[in-house]
This record gives sequence, structure tokens and C-alpha cells, in this order.
Amino acid sequence: MSLNPSEFMKTMENRMLFGDEDKATLKAYAEWGTTVASEMADHFYSYLQRDPEMNAIINEKEGRIERLRATFIEWFHEMFTGIDNWGDTYAQNRWKIGLIHVRIGIGPQHVVPAMATVVREVTKKLQAEGKGEELRIALGKICMIDLSFIEQAYVEVSSDAVLRETGWTAGLFRRLIATGAGTM
Repeated sequence: MSLNPSEFMKTMENRMLFGDEDKATLKAYAEWGTTVASEMADHFYSYLQRDPEMNAIINEKEGRIERLRATFIEWFHEMFTGIDNWGDTYAQNRWKIGLIHVRIGIGPQHVVPAMATVVREVTKKLQAEGKGEELRIALGKICMIDLSFIEQAYVEVSSDAVLRETGWTAGLFRRLIATGAGTM
């Protein structure tokens, strides 16, 4: 059940209707994205630090918050540039981000509302500065694609772990999940 990040990126682009116009819009506002990235990082980490579980993870190691803020700013900027026009390098980078979230224990129950915070705060900023609706839409799409990578990392890591431990086939595992979901 191993994910191919490039194929997943293409699938998510199709599902989100993230196309050339969205990419051109993001690139046109790349400089603006750089200027607001630090402010968005402030909103993001302010939100996360209000949660005791996330605050413990964020502040677990000396200097971690500073490294995380720098990583956030880079991530935010990359949404505007696409690194390689939202190609293989972008997809690989987003997949690694997802795996890191799994490894350090940042669960979906934290990631989804944190991404919603980014979308909400960037929308406020766009409205306050009179930026076009096309930028809000393009940013919303790429944020959801990035979120999909993180969410999929949980699925892939969990599934692979169960298959390795049990020796089950992927087909059997999917049937068991579907059966289990049907009883809830």
C-alpha cells in the first residue's frame, strides 16, 4: 500500500480542480506570500500552543519552536512557488512533511484544525488587503492538497504497519476496514 507521491499529487490536483490558472495566480502572488508567511506562522503556532498536547510536542526540545516556525515559513512560501511547478519535488516534499507529522505524533485531530486556522487567517488577510478571490480559491485548493498528503501519511503508515505485523493482504485489510466501518 505504498504511496507514489507524484501520482498522488496528480490525483489530488484533478480532484481539487487545481490547474494552470491556480498555479499562475499563486506564482503571481509569491512575493506577497513571502511577506505574510511569518504572520501566518504566528497564527498557526499561537493556535497550536493553546492545545496542551500540541504545546508539549512543540516545546518538547529546546529550540524546536524556532525550527518549526522556519519550516512553516518555507512551507507557506512553497505553496506559492510550487518548487517545481507542483511536480515531483513538490510532491516528495509534501509526502516527507506528512511522514514527519506521523513520526512525531501530530495526529489528524490537530492537523485539520491547524490548517483551518491557516486558511481562515490568510482569508482575513486577503480580504483586509483587497486581494482577489482567485487567490483565496487557489490557496484553499493547495492547502487542501497539502493537508491530503499529511492525512494520507497516517493511512499509509498505519496500513503498512498492520500488514507487516499480521501478514494480511491489502485486499483483506480493506475488507476488514469496510466491514468494521459498517458496524459502527
